[in-house]
Amino acid sequence: MDAVDSVVDPLREFAKDSVRLVKRCHKPDRKEFTKVAARTAIGFVVMGFVGFFVKLIFIPINNIIVSSG
Repeated sequence: MDAVDSVVDPLREFAKDSVRLVKRCHKPDRKEFTKVAARTAIGFVVMGFVGFFVKLIFIPINNIIVSSG
């Protein structure tokens, strides 16, 4: 019976924790949603610029390394 309890107990705890999490969750209102959406968009733009500038710097360095070999 211990083997069954060792499998069932973690599943039971996970189910209780999951129900508690779902009960605490709420749907965001318009203000909260727009704040999250704006910050996500800013993050995408910043990461895009970082990637662009890294690529902009890497291409000439790569051409110098390849042409010298």
